[in-house]
Parts: sequence; structure tokens; C-alpha cells
Amino acid sequence: MKIVTTPMCEEILKLAGLKEYQVSLYPDSTDADIAVVLSETNTNMQSIKLKLNTFKQIRDSVDNVRTKLGTESTEERSSIPLFNGVKTRNRNIKVKVYSNFLRDIVEDMGYTVVNGNEYHDYLVYPDYIRDEIQGELDSMGENSVEIASHRNSPINPVKRAELRYKLLEKKLCMKH
Repeated sequence: MKIVTTPMCEEILKLAGLKEYQVSLYPDSTDADIAVVLSETNTNMQSIKLKLNTFKQIRDSVDNVRTKLGTESTEERSSIPLFNGVKTRNRNIKVKVYSNFLRDIVEDMGYTVVNGNEYHDYLVYPDYIRDEIQGELDSMGENSVEIASHRNSPINPVKRAELRYKLLEKKLCMKH
């Protein structure tokens, strides 16, 4: 079976123990039988769609690839960290989030995500919408947290998640 993956998902294949696969930004342009891609990626071929925002999603994605492609990993699943912060204390902190990928992380860390114009202690947003929400950012002052999007963060999903969790933990947890 010929497998293709995008650069963003390659580390998951490595962690799942796959050694033979092709990497392409455009899986449909290859002659592969199956693609391993991010959940929001559209392909015309059979695919395994992965969510890689939280540590749990990364672990689940490794397990999903192992199961569907029948591999054994030389890497330990335990090498992928889990967030072990104080989730119950975080429930008292209300966060408005712009972006589904950030919502996943903020919820995993135990914060209360609010919608629309509800009162919130913090605003968390991806770097690519800064200009669109500048007025709101000005009113939030230091209580806004910009997070690097996929194109501005490590391609390795574990390193990307570690970076995002550490930034949110530093900016949100340390203030309460």
C-alpha cells in the first residue's frame, strides 16, 4: 500500500512506526493509495484525517494510524506529554477564543470558554487575525494572548503543542 502524508502529519507516521511513505503538500497529485492528513484537509483519495491540536489528539492520532495501517512503533507513546496543570482552578478563568484549534487547547487546559460578547478574563487568538480584531485587542490590553498559527510554528505537532501550551500556561495560569 502506498501512503502519502502532508508535512504537518509526517511526525505522526514516524511515531506510529511507519518507515515507507511519501510526503507531499498535495496528496491528490501523487499515486498513493491512502493519505494521512489534517482533519480540515480535503482529498479525493481514501484518507485518515487527524486532529493534532492537543497532546491527547496527538496520542489518539498515533494510535489511529497504528490501528488503521497495522504498524508497531519503536517510539513510546508516553513520549508525547499530556497537560497536567491545575484544571479545576482554571475553570474560574473565562477565555474568549478565536479559532477551533485554540479552543481545543484552551478547553484541554481546563479554562471556561465563553462565546460572543460574554464577559471574559482573557482573549486568545491566532496570529493571522490580529488586524481584524485590533479594536478588541486594544480594549483587552495585557489580557490578550496571540498564538502562532501552523505556518508560524514548528511543523512537528508535539513541539508545536508544547510551545502553545507553555505560552498559554505562562500567560493565563500565572496571573491567577
